[in-house]
Amino acid sequence: MNYSKEVTAKMVEAYSEAPNRQTVAILAKELGKSEKSIIGKLSKEGVYVRTVYKTKTGERPITKAELVTELEEKLEANLEGLEKAPKNTLKNLLEAICND
Repeated sequence: MNYSKEVTAKMVEAYSEAPNRQTVAILAKELGKSEKSIIGKLSKEGVYVRTVYKTKTGERPITKAELVTELEEKLEANLEGLEKAPKNTLKNLLEAICND
């Protein structure tokens, strides 16, 4: 067993009070474990919250393939090759179609 019940309880308490990557780093250093190990244990305990990446504008990132798929669904057409277009162009096209 990698973590005793006492250590696990301490980890869960510390992370619950400050659920961020800095807490993970502190716990890893204190316990002599890797951050991945700490994250794994916190995940197993059901308390770890994965950080969701946001773009500079605060939006959830979306791939060009996802944009093309959405366009294909809206237009009910095969738009193979369109994923090579600039991302902003795809966003603008999708916005124009949705606003009509």
